[in-house]
Amino acid sequence: MRTIDISVPLHEHMLTYPGDPVVSLERIEDMGGGDPANLSVLSMSTHTGTHVDPPLHFVAGGAAIDAVSLDVLIGDAIVVDMRGIAAIGPHELAAADLPGGVERVLFLTDHSAAWAKSTTGWPERYTALTLDGARWIVDRGIRLVGTDFISIEDADAGDGTYPVHRTLLGAEVVILEGLDLRAAPVGRSTLWCLPLKIRDGDGGPARAVLVTD
Repeated sequence: MRTIDISVPLHEHMLTYPGDPVVSLERIEDMGGGDPANLSVLSMSTHTGTHVDPPLHFVAGGAAIDAVSLDVLIGDAIVVDMRGIAAIGPHELAAADLPGGVERVLFLTDHSAAWAKSTTGWPERYTALTLDGARWIVDRGIRLVGTDFISIEDADAGDGTYPVHRTLLGAEVVILEGLDLRAAPVGRSTLWCLPLKIRDGDGGPARAVLVTD
């Protein structure tokens, strides 16, 4: 059995969504300066790094992060290789030949390799799920969809209405974003994803791992 960490480390210079607060990490007590312990203050968006979007993120009255069932966040998952693909739509999803009954799908795209670089600039392009692709996901009863970029949706699509997020979350499909799938085997693994249990939270920073045989 092998456990693979698919989370990204939090740090002050990491990529964040345009307009979101950047990560701030301040050491306010320091043993090197004579304090009895080391103590830091962390400030960031709840949608920073590896994180879970619950329905409440875009659905008024939707389930908050503390109400998302662990049965959704833990279980069999399929890592699908979408490297070299510009957008993930029904054709690409059908070509992936997902096994019947799969409930958790994680997209390995070209961005996983970018996590090795310490850049904060927004990329010119990244692989996103299309609206028709989101509908395909919903129609097949998938309960969780994840990706290695910090947003599953093209920031330039939808005129600021975020239709992919709204389609998925409106159908109670949980979104897991900001994964690092460089070391993840393509195919079936067991996902363990534990977001912070923030009361009434619209998002939850998470530690996510895959367990393989």
